[in-house]
Amino acid sequence: MESRHSLYHVLLLILCGLSALCQCSATGVEANQTAVLFVNASEASARKIPDTLFGIFFEEINHAGAGGLWAELVSNRGFEAGGPNVPSNIDPWSIIGDESSVIVSTDRSSCFDRNKIALRMQVLCDHRGTNICPDGGVGIYNPGFWGMNIEQGKSYKLVLYVRSQESINVSVALTGSNGLQKLATSNIVTADVSSWTKVEILLEAKGSDPNSRLELRSTTKGVIWFDQVSLMPMDTYKGHGFRKDLFGMLKDLKPAFIRFPGGCFVEGDYLRNAFRWKETIGQWEERPGHFGDVWNYWTDDGLGHFEFLQLAEDLGARPVWVFNNGVSHHDEVDTSAILPFVQEILDGLEFARGDPTSTWGSVRAKMGHPEPFDLKYVAIGNEDCGKSKYRGNYLKFYSSIKDAYPDIRIISNCDGSSSPLDHPADLYDFHIYSSASSVFSNARHFDSTRRSGPKAFISEYAVTGNDAGKGSLLAALAEAGFLIGVEKNSEAIEMASYAPLFVNDNDRRWNPDAIVFTSSQMYGTPSYWMQHFFKESNGATLLSSSLQANPSNSLIASAITWRNSVDNNEYLRIKVVNFGTITVTLKISISGLDQNSLESSGAIKTTLTSTNVMDENSFKEPNKVSPVKAMLEKVSESMDVVLSPRSLTSFDLLRKSISSSVDTDSVLKSSY
Repeated sequence: MESRHSLYHVLLLILCGLSALCQCSATGVEANQTAVLFVNASEASARKIPDTLFGIFFEEINHAGAGGLWAELVSNRGFEAGGPNVPSNIDPWSIIGDESSVIVSTDRSSCFDRNKIALRMQVLCDHRGTNICPDGGVGIYNPGFWGMNIEQGKSYKLVLYVRSQESINVSVALTGSNGLQKLATSNIVTADVSSWTKVEILLEAKGSDPNSRLELRSTTKGVIWFDQVSLMPMDTYKGHGFRKDLFGMLKDLKPAFIRFPGGCFVEGDYLRNAFRWKETIGQWEERPGHFGDVWNYWTDDGLGHFEFLQLAEDLGARPVWVFNNGVSHHDEVDTSAILPFVQEILDGLEFARGDPTSTWGSVRAKMGHPEPFDLKYVAIGNEDCGKSKYRGNYLKFYSSIKDAYPDIRIISNCDGSSSPLDHPADLYDFHIYSSASSVFSNARHFDSTRRSGPKAFISEYAVTGNDAGKGSLLAALAEAGFLIGVEKNSEAIEMASYAPLFVNDNDRRWNPDAIVFTSSQMYGTPSYWMQHFFKESNGATLLSSSLQANPSNSLIASAITWRNSVDNNEYLRIKVVNFGTITVTLKISISGLDQNSLESSGAIKTTLTSTNVMDENSFKEPNKVSPVKAMLEKVSESMDVVLSPRSLTSFDLLRKSISSSVDTDSVLKSSY
């Protein structure tokens, strides 16, 4: 069988040469390009792809968490965003009424020691007397993160803390953006709230508005203090606080890992604003929150260290914790003073992995998760390799973590793809942000990288600049070509993830991003859909393949075998990026299979392309550039397929097995 295939390969090459010659002699006519892809499906030439290869990277940027994946609807719920001094800015809270009827200020009277700011509302009008309150009363409202998405029939849990020296009657309402349409109402009526009192109300929406707001009003003269005002939908994923629709888009990617919580968010522009895990655990009312000075917005840290670990578990992904190593963008801790920072990280590891009776494991257990989280990857810093204190600090963290947790795999910030690292590590970080042509050509970057020693973690890759726009087809194709190179070099690469993951369309700090959303809408960019072509590669078998084309610099391909969890069938998947502007007729020749081992039906062709390479998706056209599936006819070990210009195409060929029937509908719906 092998000799017949070798002869056939030679004949195909001759045909390709003749075809190329004919194309050259066709004056004034743009002919289709031809190419040959040889795939060796024998076990002898195959190797397993790491289970961890393709995952996701979450950073608190673009309001990805606060006002995004984390479903809290109130922005600045603790009134801390204006800083620790009073009076302070309460934005985005606003006042209902004028200064003759209500005065709103802040003071440091909160019952929570780590966030002392509370809001003081002095109602000057009354429901009787000379200064009558306007209809509905006076008070405050919160518009959430560019509008709260309130949906008819759904329930929302309001929790707030209130204090007053008098009895109170506070009306609570979810209203439309102008305050006129009432979507849900309730009242807080109590005679004694002289001490801080927690109030919980379940609001059921009688109408819908994606730009709603929360109102707190009164028509009774007096002073009322409010603090820690939270409004959460009751239908978050498993009750864990994650917005279901956005969580679903992550789950659909089948990520092998999730890197969190940054990125530059971890470093901070200055250390005083770096992410500190201990400030983000425990009861949400006790969390002080912090100002992310790299991306310039406040977060209440409802999405904290515990929630990130829970998110990883809910996704079925391995957590990869990136922590600060005493280095920010503008200041650094000397290695001689780094030990307290090291201890903080050891405490964080005990929180995640420790026995529920341990000091920090018991805190996790009290938060509802007595079982340890499966945390086995940590990154010491982010993009800090060039900082003067990094190597010294790194070695302190490395030795202490390995002593306490020898199974944890440690990631260095220094690139080891071209030359060996000068310090111990299990993996090294590699970031690439560049033009489409550069990212595509970097598919071969790891071809000559050493296969022994630390593996690469490509934790941030993306096409940026003019080629990318807000998420173009061109960017996705270049990234797909790069990932095929990652797949083929997975002996030297253990992990790869796109960046950034999310953007709230009202707060674009970075372009492009994988998923775009508002309070009520979302869509995936072409780069999001491109990643779906690779989600079956984790743990799959990489087949030996070679592509012969003239010219060869616009095509790249790989081949894997994988098992579909929906129908339990095994498929041979071929992925090809045609980065050029000409249609390509690709001759696929597969060797190493038993004769007639491919099913003649049940094969799927999936294509990502569009009429214009700069096409983008939008809320109006969310699927303008998205995978299109079709059944593939005339499947054999030697066949011709057509690749559209500027396209990513996959061919899933069903291998024969004991199961003889194929549910075509389920196959078309699965995998993408």
